[in-house]
Amino acid sequence: MVVKSRVLHSAANGELHSPVNPEEKPKRHKVATHERKNAKAAKPEGDAEGPSPSPQRRTSARIQLKQLAEKKELLARQRVEVPDEPESASKRKKTNGQVKSKRNTPSVAEEVVEDKAVAVPVSNDVAKSKDGDANEPLELCASEKSRTGDEGGSANIVEKSDHAKVKETLRLFNKYYLHFVQEEEKRCKKAEVAQKASKRSKSEEAPAEDTKHKSKRPDLKAVSKMLEANEILNHEKRIGNVPGINIGHRFYSRAEMVAVGFHSHWLNGIDYMGLSYSKMYSNYSFPLAVAIVLSGMYEDDLDNAEDVIYTGQGGQNLTGNKRQIRDQVMERGNLALKNCIEQAVPVRVVRGHECASSYCGKLYTYDGLYKVIQYWAEKGISGFTVFKFRLRRIEGQSLLTTNQVQFVYGRVPKSVAEIRGLVCEDITGGQEDIPIPATNLVDDPPVAPIGFTYCKSIKVAHGVKLPSNANGCDCIGSCIDSRTCSCAKLNGLDFPYVHRDGGRLIEAKDVVYECGPNCGCGPGCVNRTSQRGIKYRLEVFRTPKKGWAVRSWDFIPSGAPVCEYTGILTRTEDLDHVSENNYIFEIDCLQTISGIGGRERRSRDASLPANNSSDGIDDQRSESVPEFCIDACSTGNIARFINHSCEPNLFVQCVLSSHHDIKLARVVLFAAENIPPLQELTYDYGYALDSVYGPDGKIIQMPCFCGATECRKRLF
Repeated sequence: MVVKSRVLHSAANGELHSPVNPEEKPKRHKVATHERKNAKAAKPEGDAEGPSPSPQRRTSARIQLKQLAEKKELLARQRVEVPDEPESASKRKKTNGQVKSKRNTPSVAEEVVEDKAVAVPVSNDVAKSKDGDANEPLELCASEKSRTGDEGGSANIVEKSDHAKVKETLRLFNKYYLHFVQEEEKRCKKAEVAQKASKRSKSEEAPAEDTKHKSKRPDLKAVSKMLEANEILNHEKRIGNVPGINIGHRFYSRAEMVAVGFHSHWLNGIDYMGLSYSKMYSNYSFPLAVAIVLSGMYEDDLDNAEDVIYTGQGGQNLTGNKRQIRDQVMERGNLALKNCIEQAVPVRVVRGHECASSYCGKLYTYDGLYKVIQYWAEKGISGFTVFKFRLRRIEGQSLLTTNQVQFVYGRVPKSVAEIRGLVCEDITGGQEDIPIPATNLVDDPPVAPIGFTYCKSIKVAHGVKLPSNANGCDCIGSCIDSRTCSCAKLNGLDFPYVHRDGGRLIEAKDVVYECGPNCGCGPGCVNRTSQRGIKYRLEVFRTPKKGWAVRSWDFIPSGAPVCEYTGILTRTEDLDHVSENNYIFEIDCLQTISGIGGRERRSRDASLPANNSSDGIDDQRSESVPEFCIDACSTGNIARFINHSCEPNLFVQCVLSSHHDIKLARVVLFAAENIPPLQELTYDYGYALDSVYGPDGKIIQMPCFCGATECRKRLF
């Protein structure tokens, strides 16, 4: 799908997938197209990161490579056996450090980076007992060898890091979650229609039966599906930290913990190993507790952060007022915590807090390992016997992040007066419904973003003619029935969005067909989700190494549209003589659908109009860059400031609404995962390593400063 200058080749692929590297400098941002990225693009606003290459003609990298084929053929094909396929010789060839995601969900981790979990300052016996953990470093080392090609035949196979596996699993969970949200919305709408019909016919039996005995928890359905499909991460319970989940990690539901194998049950507060683990951990007596959740459900709990008094499990009225209604018994989780005292086994502690952003109403933060140092029985507040366990946080770990709900990046301002380093109250000049301030705490004196004109929508260059409006659906008011809506049929016989949170895209697709000007539905239709403009409080801020960047003051749920990439819609060939333009975004939706140049395909649910059929692309066209692009250098919106990351939290999606010409699709950025407030927004620019050439035919390299765990250290 759309590719930010060739850079976005992945963008078009826009899947919620892992990005390339941005070490974006002030401007170098959304630069040249995929491989078409200008060599000079590397030298943005004054960040000196090495010698700046001399100006070069913006010629397609693929074309450049073709011209250099004879000279570089042996080198270009090294380790890749595709001698008869010219496309393989193109720069899109995967390099050792680049691997594509196996799913359409965001691919996270193209280069192995060993995850370092907090060391457990416990007895040597505990460390020795963790047989499964002990072998992991060896496996990572093996994968490193594989990545560097030291082990024959596996140069292109890269073992994902633990951090990458966690992120990928959570994105898969979110995709399933949204699918079940859609099912629930359909069920509710069907029940509503049936109820109205029954009132007219004075018969209420049918609707009552239709809504009974149906689960209304899409999150639980999602994790159940993952369990059935064997897609849960970390099936075996483990003592100590879980690889890939660092202190401060936030879960937006208990079901997410189950999905990554952090806590095995969505309701029980104590997770423990039963007798079945005695063979794996022969030095221990079971059951043994491995994790607890402090969520305020028990009236006798006392939480002092570093020191916790935890009430055992059992005897609580779970369906009523949550009060204690009978005595607790020393068994199961209670016995497991008691055994942790005697055997010095650490326990993971997670705290839950009220949070409106979470679909379950709570946010859960991992606060590290605690040791159980004491237990006793006493009469609780309700007069029944309860077991109390005192836990103390183990020293030497990362700082405790939970203080009610605290965000790592700082506190969200409540008003303009509270914004530190404010250099512009609204860079949009009032064009957006929500002002977008700019802050600068880096430069002295501080400066505001300059050199561009803000435009909320796409401008069309002279000589470019947009297609006529497409025929629309006949729905009235809002599109509801996917079986009769013609727009839904284009999307694979279903709507791509759910209503929840103002509209969320269920999963990345080759292309999304939205309702347009000739449709009978109104602006509130769910199939117009990306057309409603910016709805989150965004901020442009200055960074030390990447120039300007963007973050949100609000929580952004996965699948939510963040903004469209706007600028001047023009022909790519008209930019060939531009010496320095770092804001070119190629619209390569058609090339991505066809898998041209190594682009990674997505879901093929949507239909492709006959006049856009990729089957007709001839060899010459397949070797050229996309016909159209968006130039945001002099005119653009907030998207022009969004940096690249090798581990992005946004993905690029091609959207068609007013017309159905894929070569002129809209480029929209969506949340690839749940994004907490004040986290920088990033997407994958899609560069392949060694894909940018200078005027002398030599490969140009640019370092990446995204800071991601999976950073490849180079943008291209």
